[in-house]
Amino acid sequence: MKKITLFCTFFIMCSTIIFSQEKKWEDKFKQLGPELATPNDQRTASGAPGKDYWQQRADYNMKIRLDDETQRIYGEEVITYYNNSPDVLYYLWLQLDQNNMAKNSDSYAIEQSKISDKMTLNDIVDFEPWFDGGFKLEEVKDAAGKDLKYTVNKTMMRIDLASPLAPGSKFIFKIKWWYNINDRMRLGGRSGYEYFEEDKNYLYTIAQFYPRMVVYTDYAGWQHKQFLGAGEFTLNFGNYQVSLTVPSDHIVASTGVLQNPKDVLTSAQLERYEKAKNASSPVVICTQEEAIEREKNKSKTEKTWVFKAENVRDFGFATSRKFIWDAQAVDINGKKPLAMSFYPKEGNPLWEQYSTRAVTHTLKVYSKYTIDYPYPVAISVHAKWIGMEYPMICFNGGRPEPDGTYSENTKYGMISVIIHEVGHNFFPMIINSDERQWTWMDEGLNTFMQYMAEKEFDRNYPTRRGPARNIVDYMKGDKTKMSPIMTNSESIYQFGNNAYGKPATALNILRETIMGRELFDYAFKEYARRWAFKHPTPDDFFRTMEDASGVDLDWFWRGWFYGTDHCDMSLETVKLYRLNTKNPELEKAFEKELKSNQAPDISLMRDQQEGNKTVVEIDAKANDFYNTYDPYKVTPLDVKDYQNYLTKLNDEEKKLLNEKNYYYEITVKNNGGLIMPVIFEFEFVDGAKRTVHIPAEIWKMSEPTVTKVFAMEKEVVSISLDPLLETADVDVSNNYWPARLVPSRFELFKQGQYPSEPNPMQRSRQ
Repeated sequence: MKKITLFCTFFIMCSTIIFSQEKKWEDKFKQLGPELATPNDQRTASGAPGKDYWQQRADYNMKIRLDDETQRIYGEEVITYYNNSPDVLYYLWLQLDQNNMAKNSDSYAIEQSKISDKMTLNDIVDFEPWFDGGFKLEEVKDAAGKDLKYTVNKTMMRIDLASPLAPGSKFIFKIKWWYNINDRMRLGGRSGYEYFEEDKNYLYTIAQFYPRMVVYTDYAGWQHKQFLGAGEFTLNFGNYQVSLTVPSDHIVASTGVLQNPKDVLTSAQLERYEKAKNASSPVVICTQEEAIEREKNKSKTEKTWVFKAENVRDFGFATSRKFIWDAQAVDINGKKPLAMSFYPKEGNPLWEQYSTRAVTHTLKVYSKYTIDYPYPVAISVHAKWIGMEYPMICFNGGRPEPDGTYSENTKYGMISVIIHEVGHNFFPMIINSDERQWTWMDEGLNTFMQYMAEKEFDRNYPTRRGPARNIVDYMKGDKTKMSPIMTNSESIYQFGNNAYGKPATALNILRETIMGRELFDYAFKEYARRWAFKHPTPDDFFRTMEDASGVDLDWFWRGWFYGTDHCDMSLETVKLYRLNTKNPELEKAFEKELKSNQAPDISLMRDQQEGNKTVVEIDAKANDFYNTYDPYKVTPLDVKDYQNYLTKLNDEEKKLLNEKNYYYEITVKNNGGLIMPVIFEFEFVDGAKRTVHIPAEIWKMSEPTVTKVFAMEKEVVSISLDPLLETADVDVSNNYWPARLVPSRFELFKQGQYPSEPNPMQRSRQ
C-alpha cells in the first residue's frame, strides 16, 4: 500500500504523573521457577499426583462421654496408623489442639494486651490465663497395654516407638484423656459450649476433642507447626467409629452416619427420620415443642449415640437438649445425601426457613463446579457467634432478635456462613490442603465457591467477597500492614482480606476477565478431580490451572499471590489522528473549523475592542489579492488535484479513506504495579458503545506505560478504562476521557452514643 499522509487533529492529555526517580525494570512475566517445588514422582510438573504419590492413613475407634454437670469431655481412643510412605518412621507425632487453651499456651503468651481508660472486670481478669484448659492425658499405651514413651511439646506430642515402623506397616495404640470444655461466649474458640440463662441449658459444639495424628507428607515430612489459633488443621484421611455418651434427652448431630437410631430416637422421630431420607423439602424430625419439653425436664440418665464415618479427615459433633432437627434428601446425580439442620428455638423462624435450604443449595452448586458430594450427610448446626467446619458437619451463627424479627444483614449473613461452612466439605475436607501452612487454599477457594453459590441463590444477593470492586479498599491500603497471600497462616496481616477476600477475588477475575468461564471451569473442576481425597499444595493448584486450560498464568500468580501490589491504571493521553483524504471539500472545511475554534490573540482582541484601526482598514490602497483571498474556498484546480490523487489509489486504499477516518492513540500507565488486562469502553457520537479487551501481556515490554492505536469508523466522544470494574482498579478517577468527577460522600457526625435502630421487620410492626 502506498503511504498516506496523516496529520494530527487534536491532542488531549487526561492526567499527568511525574516520578522523582525512574522505576527499576522488573520482569513481571518471569516464570515461577524458584518459587515452585521441583516436580518428582509424587507430584508432576502438570500439577497432577505422580505415579508414586502416597499418603498416610489413620483410623480411630473412640468412646466419648460428655458430662453436662461439669462441662467435661472424657475420652478413650484406639488409633491404627498406616505407614504408606517409603520412609522408616522412628516416632509418631500427634496434635493436642486443646492445649491451645492451657494456661501455659503460647497463644496466651504471645497475645498482646493494653490498658485503656475504661475496662471491664473480664478485661482485667483476661490479662492472665485463668481457664484450666488443655488435655489431661491419663494413658498412652500400645495395643498390648504397655506404656509408650511420649513427650508433650505444647500442642504437639511425640510418641517414641520401641521398634521402627517400616513402610507398609501399621501401628496400633491407645490414649485416654479428659479436658474441661471452654465457654465459647467468654473465651472464644472453634468449639465449646453456649449457656442459655433463661432455661439453664447448654448447647455444645465439640471439635478438636481428641489427640489426632499429624500429617506426614512427601513435601514437608511431619507438619508439626504449633497450633496458635489462626492456622487451622492438617489432617490424615481415615475411618472413624465413635460412641458418644450424652444425657439421654440430648439430640446429637455428628460427622458420619448414625448406627443405632432405634436406641436413641422415639418411634415418632424414627418415622420422620426415615421419611426425610426421600423428602424433597425439609422434614422436621425433632420438633420445637419436643425441644421445649426437653429443656424443662432435664434427664439424669445417659444414652450412647454411635456414628461411623469412612474416608474423612476429622470428626466433630454437637449435642443439646435444645435441638430442633430437620432434614431432606438432596439429589446429586442419583445419590441422595441427607441435608440436615440442628438448631435451638432461639434460631427460629430464620433457621427453619433457610438453613436446610442453604445446605441443599450448597451441595448442588459445589458439586456442579468441583466433584459430586461423596458423603452421606451434610449438617448445619446453629451456635451463636461462630462459623466452623468439619467433615459432614459445621457450626454456624446468625440468630434473630428475641421477638423473632431479624435484619437483612442477619438473614444473608446466616445464609452466607452456612454456604461457606458447608462448602468447606469440599475445601479442605475432600480436597485436603495444608491449612496450617496455607489458609488461602481452603478459605480462599471456598470463598470463591461461596460467591458462586450466592449468585445462584438470589440474583440480588449482597455478596461481600468475590467481585473485584469489593477488594479495592483493601488493595489500596497500607502496604506495611499487608502480606502476600502466600504467607504462613500464623503470620498473615488482615486475615479475612488476605486469606478469604483477595484469593476469592483473584479466582473470580481469572474466570470472568482473564481465562473466560469455559477454560476456568474446566481447569478448576480438574483440580478438584485430581486432588479429591489427597493432599494438594499451592504448586499443584497453580500448575493444574495452567495445564488444563493452556493459559500461562505465572504473571498472575506472581502478582496476586506472591506480592502486595495493587492495580491502578490511568488514561494518560488520548490523541486523535485523522487521515488526510485530499478531498478539498472535507479538508478545507476541516481546516476552517479548526481555525475558527482557536482562541483569539488577546492583544488583537483588545485592540479591536478599543476601536484601534489598522492601516489596511484606514487605507483601501493598502489592500491586495491576499487581503480578499479565501484559503478555505474550493477551486476547480483543487478538485482536479483530488481526482488525480484518487487515480493513484487502489480499491483497498480508497475504502480505508472512506471508512476508517478516526485514529485514537491512547497511552495507559500502570501506577499500582500490579499488571492486569487493559479494558476500554468507547462511546461514539451516535450513542453506540464498543468494549475492547487487551490481554495483560501487552505490558511485557513496555511497563509502566503502554500505547495502543484504535481505528474507528465513527467519532468517539468518551473513553473509559475498566468500565465494569473487573480489575480491582483502586482509583477510577483517572480512568476517563474526557476527565470525569467521581463523587464520594461524607456524613455529619455528632459525638455520643445512640440507641440501636429497630430492624425493618420491627419497624413494619410499629
